[in-house]
Amino acid sequence: MKKTLFLLMFISLSAQATPFADGNANRGNKLFTKYECSSCHEARVGGDGSAIFTRADRTVRSADNLIVQMERCSGAIGKQLSSQEKQDLAAWLNQSYYHFK
Repeated sequence: MKKTLFLLMFISLSAQATPFADGNANRGNKLFTKYECSSCHEARVGGDGSAIFTRADRTVRSADNLIVQMERCSGAIGKQLSSQEKQDLAAWLNQSYYHFK
């Protein structure tokens, strides 16, 4: 009984792990620069483009939405992001702007 309870608690805590735990935020930041992501954002919202992440009518409202939006953005610039690149970029964006748990 105690083993079962412990196992259920462990599974519950694991399910609540930080999104993009497999990503590396430092690499994500470098990818953001490499792919010149801010240039499109600047054209859309002005300034340095970072307001695109925090505006009231933003598209991204969850960790899952973030991956979908990054796929749209990468298509717009003609790039195919690898699974690891998506995790890295998402880790950086989440750390810097979204703070999804």
